[in-house]
Amino acid sequence: MLYELHEMQHGSMTALRVLAQSTAQLYGSPYSPLSYTPLGRMVSAGSELLLRTTQRYEKPIFGITETTIDGMAVQVVEQVTLDKPFCQLRRFVRVGNFGHQPKVLIVAPLSGHYATLLRDTVRTFIRDFEVTITDWRDAKIVPLSEGPFHFDDYVRYVQEFIRFLGPNVHVVSVCQPTVPTLVAVSLMSAANDASVPSSMIMMGGPIDTRNSPTSVNTFAKERSLSWFENKVIYRVPVKYPGYMRRVYPGFLQHAGFVSMNPGRHVESHRDFYHHLVKGDGESANAHRAFYDEYNAVMDLPAEYYLETLDIVFHRHALPEGTLMSCGQRVDPKTISRTALLTVEGEFDDISGVGQTAAAHKLCTQIPEHRKQHYLARDVGHYGIFSGRRFRETIYPEIQKFIQSAS
Repeated sequence: MLYELHEMQHGSMTALRVLAQSTAQLYGSPYSPLSYTPLGRMVSAGSELLLRTTQRYEKPIFGITETTIDGMAVQVVEQVTLDKPFCQLRRFVRVGNFGHQPKVLIVAPLSGHYATLLRDTVRTFIRDFEVTITDWRDAKIVPLSEGPFHFDDYVRYVQEFIRFLGPNVHVVSVCQPTVPTLVAVSLMSAANDASVPSSMIMMGGPIDTRNSPTSVNTFAKERSLSWFENKVIYRVPVKYPGYMRRVYPGFLQHAGFVSMNPGRHVESHRDFYHHLVKGDGESANAHRAFYDEYNAVMDLPAEYYLETLDIVFHRHALPEGTLMSCGQRVDPKTISRTALLTVEGEFDDISGVGQTAAAHKLCTQIPEHRKQHYLARDVGHYGIFSGRRFRETIYPEIQKFIQSAS
């Protein structure tokens, strides 16, 4: 019922949004004399702020059309190479002859935001590697006839993607997918699969959430699975292709993201208003770009969400050695041919220090010279995979590791 009420509330504000958009255009257009008055700028700024805080944000695009290699601009073409019900495998092809370069599969999180949140990650990697990323679908647009999507289905998808890209691929998992990725590689290694990746790079993930638990970990741990099922799981309304599918709705996830630091968001919107009034277009555009991405959220399949809560946060099944997946017991000790790099941020408030590094204690058969851990100083969760510090300090370490593992 909550999902339907949310849709009704959004629909009831349509007239207000149309009015706000019209007012912003009237008072903000450079062709309008009103836009050059202090009152006009305040009205325009307030109208745009109202519009942006009440509108719905659609899935962003990657928008990566070129990169720079050896000082030369190189065209980049985006391709969908595999199309699955719940995910597309999206490849970024550089136009030209660059010889043999390692293949990198970036496993994006299925945890609320779209894969485009890793746009900066992709843009950085394509200078040196053949890059493919998992682009997960919003569960509300997947018809119920496609069936459910479980934790094991995620594992199978990752295995299929690794095999599809062929031997010697390097897998980069960011945040949530570090767990199913480690499970996938463990099962492949146990089966002596010839397609096991050359390396795994795990960034800010919850391998063992008992280490340095964050507020996110505590919130998930202190509430039962039945609490989550009763409070946050709803069926998709009739207007969407995924009608009747059970999901964890994106709007609830967004509310959770904002509630982690509401003061920062209020201050950011207030600053946005003042930037518009002052005519500071550069700062205003930076705000728009950030919130266009941050506010675009997707629904998660309920079974996958609840199983992840149980496996990762409640039972700690992977580090405890009790995890069963795809009909087999998961044992990371079977991994011996895949190099391992873990990356953590000193100020990560989602996956605390030590949670990702726990993978080293599990993967005991990987030779020590093929294992490495990197702690990024003065970096939070998003800074691990995006921003200046990622590009200047973290990525060079990843690049060197992949080259050595190749």
